[in-house]
Amino acid sequence: MAAGDDHGEEVRNKQVLARDYIHGNPKEEDMYLSTGTIRLKVPEGSNAVLVKNLYLSCDPYMRGSKAEVKDRLFNSFAPHSPIAGYGVAKVMDSGHPDFKKGDLVWGVTKWEEYSLITMTESLFKIQHTDVPLSYYTGFLGMPGMTAYAGFYELCSPKKGEYVFISSAFGAVGQLVGQFAKLMGCYVVGSAGSQEKVDLLKNKFGFDEAFNYKEEDDLDAALKRCFPEGIDIYFENVGGKTLDAVLLNMRLRGRIVVAGMISQYNLDHTEGIRNLLTILYKRVRMEGFTVYDYYHLYPKFLDVVLPYIREKKIVYVEDEAKGLESGPAALVGIFSGRNVGKQVVLVAPE
Repeated sequence: MAAGDDHGEEVRNKQVLARDYIHGNPKEEDMYLSTGTIRLKVPEGSNAVLVKNLYLSCDPYMRGSKAEVKDRLFNSFAPHSPIAGYGVAKVMDSGHPDFKKGDLVWGVTKWEEYSLITMTESLFKIQHTDVPLSYYTGFLGMPGMTAYAGFYELCSPKKGEYVFISSAFGAVGQLVGQFAKLMGCYVVGSAGSQEKVDLLKNKFGFDEAFNYKEEDDLDAALKRCFPEGIDIYFENVGGKTLDAVLLNMRLRGRIVVAGMISQYNLDHTEGIRNLLTILYKRVRMEGFTVYDYYHLYPKFLDVVLPYIREKKIVYVEDEAKGLESGPAALVGIFSGRNVGKQVVLVAPE
């Protein structure tokens, strides 16, 4: 560690870098550890924010593409650049009027010990610290906002409705299910292991759940769980699941598409055969991105913070310790190795 001067102290900065653009799900060999240096000072005249990263988030969107994709807010993988993703950090220096030294923030950062963040529009100041800071990578961050906006703003839920959630054990799904239960809905989720199915029912309060890997006939599984049909489908998977759900939708049902993880790595995405249901049953189907709803963040906190404090919502995390454990943790979410929201602890506050 070098002595400081007017340009700020220079410190070592451990990083996780991408070897190249990638196609499909990341592998550990797509990433490598390196150590550089960084000055703990924002360049003169810049409105950037310099942060010390505390927690990093592992999320399903952190896949690669063969080259830079223009319609994304950011690309997680770019040649010999730190992996980009959401995280929680502490401000070390700021040229931005909205942030000052010592502030805690969440938003888009880099997989390294210290980051100079120029995309400051993606940063949110953390005002409530009576909940674990790691929650701002999930429940109180992007996945939580996705669940909130998708369910309350787009699903138009009503008490007593029948709700199905695919990939229900993910960071988004587990919250949608609990929001639905708090509203008085009947809730069923699908997941990829018996352990996750048991947790959905016993810990998160779902009325029913099934392991999609053990169901030969998804249509039959849905009819078993929803003899009266489905009012709301919170879509995270796509493909055969969506096709089976379409056959089971009720009149004026709503399908909200937050993701289609089964399709992301296919060169040719699967066709959907049962779309005629949308016409016959007057079903509304809508895709959305969380970026369109961040203006509702204060309203979201007003709803969910009391739920946390009153222990009305359960939230499960899977924490990997140390930046060097990040690559394996990220790779693991694509095979369902994690139990709960996967976070990486970079540094204690």
